[in-house]
Amino acid sequence: MTRQLTHKSLSQAVAQLAARDRDLAAVVEAFGPPPMWARRPEFATLVRIIIEQQVSLAAARTMYKRLQASIGGVTPLSVHRTGVDGLRALGFTGQKASYCIGLADMILTGTLDLGRVARAELAVGRSMLLAVRGLGHWSVDIYFLMALRRPDIWPHGDLALADATHKVKRLPVRPDYRSLTAMAAQWAPLRSVAARILWHHYLSTRNTK
Repeated sequence: MTRQLTHKSLSQAVAQLAARDRDLAAVVEAFGPPPMWARRPEFATLVRIIIEQQVSLAAARTMYKRLQASIGGVTPLSVHRTGVDGLRALGFTGQKASYCIGLADMILTGTLDLGRVARAELAVGRSMLLAVRGLGHWSVDIYFLMALRRPDIWPHGDLALADATHKVKRLPVRPDYRSLTAMAAQWAPLRSVAARILWHHYLSTRNTK
């Protein structure tokens, strides 16, 4: 498996997992292969991930579009110039506004180099992002999975994955974080791909009874 998923390697990995796990195979058969869901490895993606923390994807999308409409390109400089008060006027909580300004400041001052994060080994790159206030394990995992497209990331504490695994594996109760992480070990070294398949199930079935 390559260091970074491509459309071709994702397709190959989906086939490999489907051959190993009949439940994941059933998802692929029912809904097709999952989308790549790729994001650009840049500051704007981290801002969007911060916005997505503890809110629905629809609400996060609306807030991000409002930010774009107000300041144009979401860059470290444009966000820093907007300031905490400006971000709060756009609907950010004070905490999320502070996180985004802090992130922008780290990039503008060279404290954080996203190019170095992308080139680093996983543990090193994760530690660089975890040093940023407002980026926890879930946020960092999502960046490595979607922006850097690493093939073996299991997002820490993702509730949609817990719900999907509960249904796909026909478990008596929704798995907690520890049991879900242990269960995901069976999909290594393709845990990012398993996550995409399970998210695909979640999004395909969430409005059905």
